[in-house]
Amino acid sequence: MLWLLITIIKLGDSMKSFIQKCIFLLSLSLLVSCASLSRPNGEGWITLFDKSSNLNQWTQVSSANWRIQHGVLQADLLNGKDASFLVNKTKYKDIQIYSEFWADAQTNSGIFIRCANPEKITAVDCYEVNIWDTRPDPVYGTGAIVDVAKVKAPYPLAGGKWNVMEITAKGNQLTVKLNGEIVSSATDNRLKEGFIALQFGSGIIKFRNVYLKNLNN
Repeated sequence: MLWLLITIIKLGDSMKSFIQKCIFLLSLSLLVSCASLSRPNGEGWITLFDKSSNLNQWTQVSSANWRIQHGVLQADLLNGKDASFLVNKTKYKDIQIYSEFWADAQTNSGIFIRCANPEKITAVDCYEVNIWDTRPDPVYGTGAIVDVAKVKAPYPLAGGKWNVMEITAKGNQLTVKLNGEIVSSATDNRLKEGFIALQFGSGIIKFRNVYLKNLNN
């Protein structure tokens, strides 16, 4: 940046003005890009978690070091052998979920929907949308709905970056998007409604800007 400032000083006024405008436009485009990542488009979205949230609307099942740090919900240490979950206290039927998450290469996490029992979170009692790049059977890895909808090779990878996951459950139609691309979908009648849960099993998981739209309203 120092070299740029020295160059601007040496240049004439017209070139100075041009470069200053370029810097301003670049800064503005970056701000717009960041803003567009922070909230989904359209009306009717409610906040499950953002930088101003607390954990009052979530119940922890099995223990981990879930915490809010710098406006980000995260966990990186289990306090037992079982995966830990934060379970939302409201039951939903047809929904859309928008979630930004960060995972490392070894993360085992996920977003569970339509959980029948808020005290028993499994891929049998819920639909588990997986976040697990290194799952031994990769067809049910990141972006898949475990035992319901597979992902295809080249398998989606989320490790080491912020990602956007969008989940739609409308009747028996289930769809998962990862970073704007549909990565899995299925028709399944097993679960009609239930609770939402965020999972931490291993590695590091971070969530920010988690929103929900109730499609039954």
